[in-house]
Amino acid sequence: MENTQKLFELACSCRLNAYTPYSHFKVGAALLSGNHKFFCGCNVENASYPCGTCAEAGAISAMAAAGETKILEILIVADTPQILPCGNCLQKILEFGDDNTLVHSADLNGSIKTFRLYDLIPHFFKAGDIKNAD
Repeated sequence: MENTQKLFELACSCRLNAYTPYSHFKVGAALLSGNHKFFCGCNVENASYPCGTCAEAGAISAMAAAGETKILEILIVADTPQILPCGNCLQKILEFGDDNTLVHSADLNGSIKTFRLYDLIPHFFKAGDIKNAD
């Protein structure tokens, strides 16, 4: 629970810096890496709408930039009753997660629901699905 509270606080703090001039829908994400380091991200919109970045992707990018390669837990927060990662972000989390990775969904009041990653994306595409073209 201690990690979850820290993830919540970091995600809420990072959410305040979200760049959302179009949707005004601010999202924050924070994750705990395999080496027990915390990283956070916020969504960043773009006038060319599909070119924006989700909060989860920002947190994962910060983690990768620090040389980390494992996600133990990730928390996403927005001003909705429950927010879950989009399919694209689930695939990004899966790249660094496993069947023990926890995905926490939080609202601004601190109500948190927890899921196992594989429960959210049970039929996933993985590295082993790529075959060499040789």
